[in-house]
Amino acid sequence: MREIQFRQALNEAMNEEMRRDENVFLMGEEVAEYNGAYKVSQGMLDEFGPDRVIDTPIAELGFAGIGVGAAMNGLRPIVEFMTWNFAILAADQIINSAAKMLQMSGGQYNVPIVFRGGNGSAGQLAATHSQSFEAFYANIPGLKVISPSNPYDAKGLLKAAIRDNDPIVFLESERMYGDKGEVPEGEYLLPIGVADVKRKGSDVTIVSFNKMMKEAFGAAEELSKEGISAEVIDLRTIRPLDHQTIVESVKKTGRIVVVEETWPFCGVASEIAYNVQKYAFDYLDAPVKRVSQADTPLAFAKPLIEASLPNVGRVIEACKAVLYK
Repeated sequence: MREIQFRQALNEAMNEEMRRDENVFLMGEEVAEYNGAYKVSQGMLDEFGPDRVIDTPIAELGFAGIGVGAAMNGLRPIVEFMTWNFAILAADQIINSAAKMLQMSGGQYNVPIVFRGGNGSAGQLAATHSQSFEAFYANIPGLKVISPSNPYDAKGLLKAAIRDNDPIVFLESERMYGDKGEVPEGEYLLPIGVADVKRKGSDVTIVSFNKMMKEAFGAAEELSKEGISAEVIDLRTIRPLDHQTIVESVKKTGRIVVVEETWPFCGVASEIAYNVQKYAFDYLDAPVKRVSQADTPLAFAKPLIEASLPNVGRVIEACKAVLYK
């Protein structure tokens, strides 16, 4: 094992898959000459050349469509968006072409494509550049949605995504590219659709994903100082969602708190709450509690950002509420 940055883990995943399969290529804004907006594609142009590492105009709808067409013709594109907030413009190709093509063609066309880039809030970027899209894209049949929280998971899941025959939305965090974590030297893949119990516990289950895992871990650590044992589950994949791992944890703890960065209405937490009451109702000792962003566009002012987003204190409060403490 060695400790590397989140961006390097993604870089290694793409490099390894491009060396393995000549049909894999990368395209997107600033991915070539500039080495990526967040330096995720550092050095890739030098190794693979301009035919496989391709700079695009700032025209997300256009180059997303080119990627879908390339995938339908046997290639395996990785399409990088500088941020998923810009990629709203590409939603037509992602939702109406990539997601639906297998069904509309009667199984004749697979679309093996990965759309990836920065997601969620990243400081004072105001309302139009501070949105989390897990629930948005998870609502679409035909798409798989991945949202990793650390370098190890990011590398293993991105490699699996590139090899997958379905279109995949891969949501990173602009605030995590510099985060470090242990990653093996050798090749490995992680299964899509399998959650990971990051911390064992017996009193309450905390479920989260992406950078909100930091708030989940922080809350679990503080709760442990008060004798409260929290089990922490990292979803890793949003669709397909690993309900079984969540349900088995709830059967043990009897209580669950779900933490997500996006708005509460129709969120990932709502889907989890439905399935927990469906499959583990008799094991629940308290209603499902969720911690999410305030139901309003994210502000620019720092105090309003802090008041809006989930934090360790709010997660602790929710855990104590389901424990009736």
